[in-house]
Amino acid sequence: MRPRSAWCCGPSGAGKSLTLQAIAGLLRPDEGTIALHGHALFDSTRGIDLKPQARQVAYLFQDYALFPHLNVRQNIGFGLQRGWLNPRARNRVAEVDYWLDALELRSVAGHYPAQLSGGQKQRVALVARPQLLLLDEPFSALDSHLRQRMRQKLSELQTRLDIPMVLITHDPDDVAAFGDQVVQISDDRVREHQAFSGYVRSET
Repeated sequence: MRPRSAWCCGPSGAGKSLTLQAIAGLLRPDEGTIALHGHALFDSTRGIDLKPQARQVAYLFQDYALFPHLNVRQNIGFGLQRGWLNPRARNRVAEVDYWLDALELRSVAGHYPAQLSGGQKQRVALVARPQLLLLDEPFSALDSHLRQRMRQKLSELQTRLDIPMVLITHDPDDVAAFGDQVVQISDDRVREHQAFSGYVRSET
């Protein structure tokens, strides 16, 4: 069974990306509580505010945030390993090879981020081993055909890593694919919780 996922929807400027930044520890809320698996990441009352690196949260930015000096194989390897050492450029690791094939990136395994398309960068940035995965419009740079394939690959990745996800989208097809919970955000506030059944795929 795939772990739960929640999609954040709302107009531009509503506060969706700020919500992910607060969960990741990149933005400090004025007040409130953020908890993961029962453990407080932020609690204004108790004075808890864990640093981003202590939260075990992976955040896929809209600009992908890849390491420019590491090739595709190394960027994927860095996301899969613990610690801060850069993987060697020619190291062969079975799990890295698995994701090169799964995300259709083997042909560019030796390329650097500057040599990649937007869609290729997004796929590289998807691989990590966090306790929670935050994705800010993960399919926005992909064409419709590749977007369908990557939805399936993301679902497989989530199941393999057994982690929950929080995602931002403007595309109802994303929600219809595997949105367990939909959170409507407007003016920096949660306005509505809508069940998955309220969304249907667009006609193609």
